[in-house]
Amino acid sequence: MASIEAKTGPMTHSRLPQRGLSRHARLALVWLALAAVPFVVPNAYWISLANLALINLVLIASLNLLMGYGGQISLAHAGFFGLGAYASGILNVRYGVPPWAGLPAAAVVAGLGALLIGIPALRLRGHYLAMATLGWNAILVVFFTQLVGFTGGPNGLLGVEPFSIFGHALDTEAKAFPLAWAVAFFVMLAISNLLASRIGRSIRAVATNELGAQSLGIDSFRTKLAVFVLSAGMAGIAGSLYVHINQYASPETFGIAPSIMLLVMVAIGGAGTFYGPMLGALIYTAVPQILLDYEDVELMLFGLGLLVVLILFPRGLAGIPAALAGLVRRRRA
Repeated sequence: MASIEAKTGPMTHSRLPQRGLSRHARLALVWLALAAVPFVVPNAYWISLANLALINLVLIASLNLLMGYGGQISLAHAGFFGLGAYASGILNVRYGVPPWAGLPAAAVVAGLGALLIGIPALRLRGHYLAMATLGWNAILVVFFTQLVGFTGGPNGLLGVEPFSIFGHALDTEAKAFPLAWAVAFFVMLAISNLLASRIGRSIRAVATNELGAQSLGIDSFRTKLAVFVLSAGMAGIAGSLYVHINQYASPETFGIAPSIMLLVMVAIGGAGTFYGPMLGALIYTAVPQILLDYEDVELMLFGLGLLVVLILFPRGLAGIPAALAGLVRRRRA
């Protein structure tokens, strides 16, 4: 994990674009383009991949907030994703709670899970923190598997209802797309506003120089705990979307391997860059579909991709334009 931090360098110094269009205008234009996806893809299968990519975007963007801007490494993000999914799904299946009420409940449950492990674990640093969160993810998977009466165990949670609007169920991929599209937009907008705020500057200050931040009156532990809980809450929102759009959840989706892959996607997309998670989500969604016949080498190829990107472009794929521009300037000089 330390090598990732070393390769990515000053990833916490990334700033949002300041020239030309405002950051809100840029984000709105990107999302208007994404709105055309259901009209240009050939069938429902592709729309289902688009829905999954938007859910993955929420996951990776929230982890990027913690890792890229907050300087903390978590290997429990898939576990928080699972907490949100099972909280919303169980409330619906076992207690008849509507999915719309389960959505904020998922964020709260995942946030509380992060608070529970964050208070002791965030006093650790580097690979010790990574190992603590890894252990927490393993514990959560055991609960997801063993609490059969609530979670369905290894067979998964069945009978989850889809979201509905004015009595119309969003029970097809095309109907669910606007919801995933809107939620992903608001999450990205919230992250953008947070990073531009005083709290966002505190987060980056703590990640860059914790002692320096404390000398300025910033409570570093509370700042780290707040961003840890916030990122987990966003992962819980992604979990609620996942379980109600797919109407199913199973423990293997939220295991240790997915947590590692999410961290890899943050690094490949560009840790500490605002649009890097979009590239990471696209790769995380598309590559497994391309490698369906080569499942045994999927993890190896992802690892190879991580090494290539971090060696050639330490700021990830989102940092390629800036790296190329810097190369051109150096050659001209």
